Amino acid sequence: MADKYKQTNTNGLPAWNLNVAVVGGGLVGSLFALHLGKKGHEVDLYEYREDIRTAELVIGRSINLALSARGRKALAEVGLEDALLQHGIPMKGRMLHDLKGNRKFVPYDANTNQCIYSVGRKHLNEVLLDAAEKYPNIHLHFNKKLVRADLDEGNLNFINPLTEETHEAKADLVVGCDGAFSAVRKEIIKRSGYDFSQTYIEHGYLELCIPPTKEGEFAMPHNYLHIWPRGKFMMIALPNQDRTWTVTLFMPFANFRSIKCDQDLMRFFRENFPDAIDLIGQSRLIKDFFKTTPQSLVMIKCKPYNVGGKALIIGDAAHAMVPFYGQGMNAGFEDCSVLTELFNRYDSDVNRILVEFSETRWEDAHAICDLAMYNYVEMRDLVTKRSYLFRKKLDELLFWLMPNTWVPLYNSVSFSHMRYSSCIANRKWQDKILTRVLYCSSFIATVFVGVCSYKYGISQQFESFTGLFSKLLNLK
Repeated sequence: MADKYKQTNTNGLPAWNLNVAVVGGGLVGSLFALHLGKKGHEVDLYEYREDIRTAELVIGRSINLALSARGRKALAEVGLEDALLQHGIPMKGRMLHDLKGNRKFVPYDANTNQCIYSVGRKHLNEVLLDAAEKYPNIHLHFNKKLVRADLDEGNLNFINPLTEETHEAKADLVVGCDGAFSAVRKEIIKRSGYDFSQTYIEHGYLELCIPPTKEGEFAMPHNYLHIWPRGKFMMIALPNQDRTWTVTLFMPFANFRSIKCDQDLMRFFRENFPDAIDLIGQSRLIKDFFKTTPQSLVMIKCKPYNVGGKALIIGDAAHAMVPFYGQGMNAGFEDCSVLTELFNRYDSDVNRILVEFSETRWEDAHAICDLAMYNYVEMRDLVTKRSYLFRKKLDELLFWLMPNTWVPLYNSVSFSHMRYSSCIANRKWQDKILTRVLYCSSFIATVFVGVCSYKYGISQQFESFTGLFSKLLNLK
């Protein structure tokens, strides 16, 4: 590495500025570029699409984002948390809609009133890119699609999709932040011994929109995530800054295929989401539903995430997940925080940093992928069950009594920085405790009833005997 990059860190130890190529200028890529740029590294950020800040239409997923503690921490580390919270809309819990249009509020955290924030994907990406552009050592390159890479040598070949112009680059470190269908990961997969799984679920999603009222206000109470749980499928709505709602319908592709005309659609909504018809508007509902096709949902697990000390994948490139826990972005942002902590610990020893990140992070990534799948079942079905509501109330009570000991699963995932794998282990421990308490309570109750029955039986027999003896005396 060139001597001109050699510096001295706060511990007096040698440190070097790296030439880093970040592939993917989405949320995680632009944030990680900021984390690296803040540390003084030379960063080239390559994005295959045009600049989102000037694009009229953003192609790709537009599911609204739920910003929680992990994402907030990563934003705070580059000084952007407050700006995003001012834009975001706080959501205190779930607002459940039943078939009759009745609504039931279920808070995320009844004890401390913590909330998650609804933020727009495009706005967040624009803020991150604007911030990155202010760093003289961060260089933005748009319309650069990665077509070939020698990760061991750090050589990259790009092509402009519009002009077919080629571009070559070389970096000390290549970081793939290029999403679920990562071009960087495709290069890593070619290596022997690589673990990779890709799972599409049978459910897809389609987006609709609830407009503002005639007075320009929200059509529903806006500090909530609204959910229409219907067992095998569901619909959700998140508030936007312009008083609209992004509505997302999740259900099996077979159900989508069964809706072939306007009449089918209106019949389906009258049977399952009757109160949403007036909120969306019949004509808009029909137009929005048929103007696009349902999109797929994929979960990706893989390991390792690194190629020695030369290349790394993070975010969806490493652990794409279904969106039902609202942790996809937050997990990707947490990748940035974890890596920054490792950079602080090991300076620029990238081999040590990348190996440790890969060896420890995959377990947490797999854990949150599994939790996201589980939460779909919870949101579409379990939230209406008495057993679920009872367990939630019990968790809230125990959390209130023992805040440092009994942390509910949702709180640990969304409002703490506990490792995702530890969140699952903590939930299993809680289940084990409650099972034992239930068994002990059942045993004690059974013994109590038995003793009472026994005593009652003895007293009954004694009373019968004394009564008979009295009658014999009277006869005499």
